[in-house]
Amino acid sequence: MMKSQRSYIDYSLDKRATLMKLFRGVVDACDADPYLMRAAKFHGERVQRNCPVCKKTSLVELRYAFGDQLGQYSGRIKTPDELSEMEREFGEFRVYIVEVCRDCSWNHLCASFVLGDGIERKPPRRVRTLEDDDWVKG
Repeated sequence: MMKSQRSYIDYSLDKRATLMKLFRGVVDACDADPYLMRAAKFHGERVQRNCPVCKKTSLVELRYAFGDQLGQYSGRIKTPDELSEMEREFGEFRVYIVEVCRDCSWNHLCASFVLGDGIERKPPRRVRTLEDDDWVKG
């Protein structure tokens, strides 16, 4: 657990309701976006529980960090170690934990919380990235 973690929201009741609807055939919740599936493949961290839909062990979690103070880095996937460092560098940002099954494409928001030391800061200066270079060439 992060030291500055606050405003924790657990989405397990919503997950349970979604699973009930899925098993009754009311919704199709195994519809992960291709980008989410790719992120799960390369950046997902395995969890100790099985997928609630297909029961396989391919369930992973992704942690997305969003916040105005993160600047162009808002919306990126972060590891728990990176989040621990970031909570000392930034005043406030929100983390969303999403679980994804790499076999059946089940995906659901598990939890969200706020991290940061509470000190107001300006976003970091924009740094040129590979995506910027591709846009110029294309």
